[in-house]
Amino acid sequence: MNPAVKSRPVADRVLHALKRHGPLTATELGEQLGTTGEAARQQLLKLAAEDLVGATAEPKGVGRPAQTWHLTDAGHGRFPDAHANLTADLLRTIRTTLGQPALDLLIATRETETRRTYEAELKGVGRVEDRIARLAEMRAREGYMAEWHRTEDGRGWLFVENHCPICVAASACQGFCRSELDVFRDVLGPDITVEREEHILMGARRCAYRIAPVSDGQPTHRDRKATRGSRR
Repeated sequence: MNPAVKSRPVADRVLHALKRHGPLTATELGEQLGTTGEAARQQLLKLAAEDLVGATAEPKGVGRPAQTWHLTDAGHGRFPDAHANLTADLLRTIRTTLGQPALDLLIATRETETRRTYEAELKGVGRVEDRIARLAEMRAREGYMAEWHRTEDGRGWLFVENHCPICVAASACQGFCRSELDVFRDVLGPDITVEREEHILMGARRCAYRIAPVSDGQPTHRDRKATRGSRR
C-alpha cells in the first residue's frame, strides 16, 4: 500500500483482495479473508463511506441482484504509484526538449538493466515453470502483485500482474510496456511464447500474459526480432 497512507490491517486486506481478485460479492470477499460475508460487508460499507470502494448490482439467477464490490479510483490510488506525477513530467520533458530518440534510449537502457537483473536471478533455474515462479516473485517484490498458474487446458501458464506501479509513466510512454514484454520473452527462454492478453492501459483490471511452449515450426520471439532487424 502507499506508505503515505496510514495502514489499517483489516481495511488493507479488503483493498488488497479487491485489487488482486477484481470485483467480489461480500460473500466471496469473506471467503478470501477467512471470515463471514456479513463481516466483510461491514468493512466494505466503511470503505464505501471513504469512497475507496463502490458497488454495482449484478443479476445472478433468481432473486435480488447481488452487490458486487470494486475499487474506486481513490481505492486504486492507495497502491504504490512510483512517484507517478514526477515520472510523467520527466518523460514529457525529455520528449519535448531532447526528442523521441532520447526517450527511446532511456527505455532501452532501462530494458537492458532490467534484463540483466532478471537473468542474474534466474541463473541456474532450468524448468520453464520454475522460471515463471521466480519471475513472479521478483515482480511481486517490485509492487506488481504478480502471480501465476497453469492454464485450464494444462498446455501453458497464465502470468498475471494485478497492479502496475509505473502505470502513469507507462501511460505517458507505452514503450515501457513493450519493453517489459520483450524482457519477459527473453528471460523465460527461447522455447516459449509470451503474449499479453489483458492490459491495464487498455482498460483491463490487470495485465495478463499467456505463456506456452513453442509449437513445431512456430517462430520464436528471437526469430521475429532477427527478422525485424534484417529489414532495417
